Amino acid sequence: MNFTEDDAVVQWPETHYVFVEKLGPFMQTAPQAWGEAHSYLSAIAAKNEITKYMSLYKSGPKVYRAGFAIAAPPVDLPEGVAYEKFAGGDYVRFVLTGPYTDLPQASGKAWDAVAAKKIALRDDFAIENYTKDPRITPADQLVTEILIPKA
Repeated sequence: MNFTEDDAVVQWPETHYVFVEKLGPFMQTAPQAWGEAHSYLSAIAAKNEITKYMSLYKSGPKVYRAGFAIAAPPVDLPEGVAYEKFAGGDYVRFVLTGPYTDLPQASGKAWDAVAAKKIALRDDFAIENYTKDPRITPADQLVTEILIPKA
C-alpha cells in the first residue's frame, strides 16, 4: 500500500454537495451508497456540473455519504439524492495511491496517526476525495486524499 503520512493541513472550500446517505457499518454502507449514487449520476450530470467525486463520513454514529461536488446549487435532483452546502474548513491530509480496496486500512492508519500525534480534531465529517477517474485510471494509480477535520 502506498500511503503518505505527511500530516499536511489543507483548507477545504465551501462545497455544493449532492449525495446518498447510509447509516451503519462502513464496509456495508459504502458500497451500497456508491451503487445508488452512481445510478443517479447521469440524471445529476444532465443539469449540474460535477466537479469532484467524494465521500463524507462520521464514526459516531456511523454516517456515510457517497456523492458529488457540483459547481452551483443543484437543479432538479432525482428523488433519493440529498443536497447540502458543505462548509469545509481545515483538514489534516493523508494520501493513498492505489486501489479503493486499500481505503479501510489507509483510513485506519490516518486516524491512528492523528491520535498518536494528539492532533486536535473537530466534530465534523471526514472526507475521501477521489482525485482520479476510476473508469480510465488503473487501480494501482488511483489517488485518494483522506482528510480528517482539524480543530
